[in-house]
Amino acid sequence: MEASTLSRIGLAGLAVMGQNLALNIAEKGFPISVYNRTTSKVDETLQRAQSEGPFPLSGHHTPRDFVLSLQRPRSVIILVKAGSPVDQTIAALSEHMESGDCIIDGGNEWYENTERRIQEVSNRGILYLGMGVSGGEEGARNGPSLMPGGSFQAYNNIKDILEKVAAQVEDGPCVTYIGEGGAGNFVKMVHNGIEYGDMQLISEAYDVLKNVGGLSNEELGEIFGEWNRGELESFLIEITSDIFKVKDDLADGGLVDKILDKTGMKGTGKWTVQQAAELSVAAPTIAASLDCRYLSGLKEERENAAEILREAGLKEEVGAVKSGIDKKRLIDDVRQALYASKICSYAQGMNLLRAKSIEKGWNLNLGEMARIWKGGCIIRAVFLDRIKKAYQRNPNLASLIVDPDFAREMVQRQAAWRRVVGTAISAGISTPGMCASLAYFDTYRRARLPANLVQAQRDLFGAHTYERIDRPGAFHTEWTKLARKSNSAGVLL
Repeated sequence: MEASTLSRIGLAGLAVMGQNLALNIAEKGFPISVYNRTTSKVDETLQRAQSEGPFPLSGHHTPRDFVLSLQRPRSVIILVKAGSPVDQTIAALSEHMESGDCIIDGGNEWYENTERRIQEVSNRGILYLGMGVSGGEEGARNGPSLMPGGSFQAYNNIKDILEKVAAQVEDGPCVTYIGEGGAGNFVKMVHNGIEYGDMQLISEAYDVLKNVGGLSNEELGEIFGEWNRGELESFLIEITSDIFKVKDDLADGGLVDKILDKTGMKGTGKWTVQQAAELSVAAPTIAASLDCRYLSGLKEERENAAEILREAGLKEEVGAVKSGIDKKRLIDDVRQALYASKICSYAQGMNLLRAKSIEKGWNLNLGEMARIWKGGCIIRAVFLDRIKKAYQRNPNLASLIVDPDFAREMVQRQAAWRRVVGTAISAGISTPGMCASLAYFDTYRRARLPANLVQAQRDLFGAHTYERIDRPGAFHTEWTKLARKSNSAGVLL
């Protein structure tokens, strides 16, 4: 093929995300080739390129034709299901690729798989990027948040494309080079963990307002809409407001009330919690959100438990709490509790990123992570700009909780936060995310914890030793022997 007719970039994997990202790239003026094993998907994408454009997009039905349609050095984005399908796609494409070409995996992949693939393709001189893509189908089409990590050379080869197709905010496109190895995939994983926490906290706010405050769906839609014009302004608050406004077209009432209370998941939240445990980073809000998804899946067990405990004499306390509630105050308290809880959730995610960055030598710029999440992605929110500024003020910030601005806001909101959690507990409504966030805050802010007793217990049964607060060194005490001696002395007295 003549060089002038070759495409600038290729994309393989044409489910809705792949199609939308390909059309986004083409719409920005970059000629793109597309490929999919199921050829009907190729034809479907070509039809969309004509109807929505026309855009400079060409379709190919074999891996060889697809790869050979690209300008050197070739750059190919793959958007297929994580795991073995990625390896199969790499094998099919790399057979026709040359040294200096690049593969970009845009799926939600486990970061160690990306690091393995970097090594495998490097034997053939092929460059590799693992790129987190956030924003769902709409983001892929109109501007996602992009988190590429791996080969810096490969990133530079397509930097101009990524900066054009990414979401645009006032301080630049929502893309940056994340770091080496699997850094991009790891950052996207933590992004998704924070997303789990955000969604759980919003659902708890809804639960309290609906069941304690007695608010209707119409009122909830208005309240979340109002919140979206203030400090809680975000994509998730916006869509929550929209959800409450949708009527069921198959029955009376709101559609949200007809949805089965079982939450699905794809694994990134679990990976985040596992990594937090591996790195000894406390992430209780994210962990609580994951636990709630597990418990939501036990629908039949929960129904049986409700019946058994009711027969055992458990009474619903919601009515009693509801009768004495000040609805206006409750709404404002829940807003403040949600905001404070979100700060804790983001603090946990950022601390996890920092810990992994230190372990792997990635040198992650946490302020820049917050910046590229300001647009395009699912957790985009106004207060991410303030998180960005907090890390710009102090790149070594131990926690968002101790940034002067956020610390002031946490203190101002803690009374409302405690009222909401206390009210929910009294009413028998579970708020595990808010409770976990509040416990995290209270544990982190205390200069002295009861951990001294736990360490004494460990020393008693396992001779694990302990440190003292008044002198250096490791100490061990024969606790049981001394306790018995003390008991004997007491008897003699």
